[in-house]
Amino acid sequence: MQFANAWTPPGPAMLFCPADRPERYQKALDRADVVILDLEDAVAPERRVAAREALVANPIDPDRTIVRINPAGTGDYRRDLTAVLDTNYRVVMQAKAEDVDSIIDTALQTVALIETPLGATRVNEIAAAVNCIGLMWGAEDLVAGLGGKSSRFGPGEERAGQYRDVARWVRSTVRIAAAAHQKFAVDSVHLDIDDVSGLVAEVRDAVALGYTATACIHPSQVEHIRAGYRPSDDEVLWARRVVDGSTEHAGGVFTLDGQMIDGPVLRQAEAVLTRAGASGDLPEHSA
Repeated sequence: MQFANAWTPPGPAMLFCPADRPERYQKALDRADVVILDLEDAVAPERRVAAREALVANPIDPDRTIVRINPAGTGDYRRDLTAVLDTNYRVVMQAKAEDVDSIIDTALQTVALIETPLGATRVNEIAAAVNCIGLMWGAEDLVAGLGGKSSRFGPGEERAGQYRDVARWVRSTVRIAAAAHQKFAVDSVHLDIDDVSGLVAEVRDAVALGYTATACIHPSQVEHIRAGYRPSDDEVLWARRVVDGSTEHAGGVFTLDGQMIDGPVLRQAEAVLTRAGASGDLPEHSA
């Protein structure tokens, strides 16, 4: 089911900002496409009252803001929702989403954050909730819930720095569930700020799989995310040739530079043009 006039991310770079640091709100918004004001993990329990007060007292653009609220069933959850209702924000991120009821209960447009074993097993049901407008996944809470110690391979292991297979499975499952229910999908944060090459590789993979955005924890990561989601001029020109060729062939199969172009390839080309238009980087159509 679809929420009428659902919010969608205005760009691919989503930057987390602790809600108890209101002096950073606008700075984060100026650097990123979307700011996630975090009332959960980024705020110490004793600071959450101050964080909610800051959230209400320091408004920023609601069209580019998500508020991450605490997990359903906690005392902070209800207090978070009450605070959000005193603002103009209309999108929340439900931390540790584990069932449909916890999404519906927010009564707001909700991004379900899948980061627990139970949430991962129920992701298709969660994605079907009418007010679930998107999905994100998280690796560290997931691994903690497994009793594990690391979501990524470490130094000296093969594939050092890459996600372990269980994390990759949840990442894939979240992406498929989002697509199955026509909701947007947000890729998880890359915690190693200095590992630029790792971030770039993950963004490239996220784009290839149709993710809408990638979350981040530091402003320096924003431009790498934007660059990764922005198609190159060559990609855009290829996509235009595919779309134009499809029009010329009345939607039928044809070949372009020795490649067979059919319906799935056409849809991939259309996705490239959509991303190019969203980035504002669509080059002039050559004659």
